Amino acid sequence: MLLRHIPFLRAVFLHSITAFGGPHGHIGMMMKTFVRQRPYVTEQELMEYNAFCQLLPGASSTQTLTLIGYKRGGVPLAVLTLIIWILPASILMGALSFLLGYIDQRKLGTDIFKFIPPMAVGFLAYAAFTAFPLAIKNTITRIIMLLGAASTYFLFGQPWVIPALIISAGIATNFSRIRIPQTEQKPRKIKWWNFWLFGIIFITAGIVSELARQDNWPNRKPINLFENTYRMGSLVFGGGQVLIPMMYEQWSVRPEEEKIKVRNPNAIQIDENDMYTGMGIVRAMPGPVFSIASFTGGLALRDMGGSQEEKNMMQLLGCFIGMVAIFLPSALLVLFFFPIWNNMKKYAAVYRSLEGINAVVVGIMIASTLYMMKDISFSEVKPVSSLISVLAILGTFLLLNFTRIAAPFIVIACLLLGYFF
Repeated sequence: MLLRHIPFLRAVFLHSITAFGGPHGHIGMMMKTFVRQRPYVTEQELMEYNAFCQLLPGASSTQTLTLIGYKRGGVPLAVLTLIIWILPASILMGALSFLLGYIDQRKLGTDIFKFIPPMAVGFLAYAAFTAFPLAIKNTITRIIMLLGAASTYFLFGQPWVIPALIISAGIATNFSRIRIPQTEQKPRKIKWWNFWLFGIIFITAGIVSELARQDNWPNRKPINLFENTYRMGSLVFGGGQVLIPMMYEQWSVRPEEEKIKVRNPNAIQIDENDMYTGMGIVRAMPGPVFSIASFTGGLALRDMGGSQEEKNMMQLLGCFIGMVAIFLPSALLVLFFFPIWNNMKKYAAVYRSLEGINAVVVGIMIASTLYMMKDISFSEVKPVSSLISVLAILGTFLLLNFTRIAAPFIVIACLLLGYFF
């Protein structure tokens, strides 16, 4: 019965409207909400889920949260968790595509969010601090952590870095003689239909979209939009920071090329200034960065239709297509591959790899903390703002470690600081 999971789903909803800072910040809030406040998963499980999802294309924090739901109540709860997590941000970003014409970009009031990045750093530092004693237990794990932190920091944003580090760390600890605990673990049934559905949609969407382009079908843009967005969600590694440039190149840069104008004159095109607005706003929104697909979907179809009512309906359809197409591959892939991963842990090579994977994940979190700090301005015109930024980092870290204050209250406090200072 799903009724017994209402407290968990309520926690997911609160997480969805207060989780700022992108996937790196989300892991710290998950640690507080789903491990410390209510033990829905253990710290070890959360770290394992996060590391596993870094190996897959798609939205890693969304996949991690989906796995928590899957662990609690199987596929039905996983799907409900996914929907509750993505809806608030997707609705807000979709609404922005409608409001864009009424917004003066020069007066876009985002000052209220200016202490949210320091808060996200505090959450991430808390996650790294909490995970450290669980993962770093000997010399090899310390070395892996340091190498992982250095590599992540200096190559931050490269989509191949995190998967490569996780695989390399897993291989490195396979030279140890760590014993496998003799515990009974029920094997999970592999849902092959997830993988077949993922592949069928990917191939079918590609074929139909190309046919629609070649034959210049009327009203073909929704088909092209679904294919473009689904393909990005299926192939992107590195999270929203990689997805956003892909979208910009696909819909703002490529349509301006002469060869594309000749080959595909009716290609989906989004004004680059509108894209810049979406890129900025989505980073100030709680929830997954991938929700920007609702915004781009709305913009892609907003000029379709005759009357204003028809245009509004097509724009609403674009928001829906963008949301579904970007998150569907992530869900199908994680629900297919996780049972395989779970069943493989009984083998020595896979079990030993977890020691290295957990260690490198701590290194990645440390590097992400330092990198995000680098992007925060501590030289504001108002000295008080710089001081509050520092206090937001330290205060968030200390409150998470030494109090039972829930994450949403910390978010509200930082928003109020941004409003008044």
